[in-house]
Amino acid sequence: MRSLNDYITIDPDIQNGQPVFTGTRVPIESLFWHLEKGIPIDEFLEDFPSVSKDQAIGVLEIAHKIFSSSKINQIYEAVAG
Repeated sequence: MRSLNDYITIDPDIQNGQPVFTGTRVPIESLFWHLEKGIPIDEFLEDFPSVSKDQAIGVLEIAHKIFSSSKINQIYEAVAG
């Protein structure tokens, strides 16, 4: 099983600490922005060739696990505080 760090890096020296795809400077937020605008994941990958399909799918799987967790309230409180 892969770890969160295989997909997401948070480093104050990269994009001011904004979460990025590991090994890139591409913010994770850009994937969700594309999807919210109805842009297919393949087009996102064309726009950001340094991000692999495995990374993009991995981040979506992580988001799914978070939002389908029975502990979603505790997760939210931990990050909102």
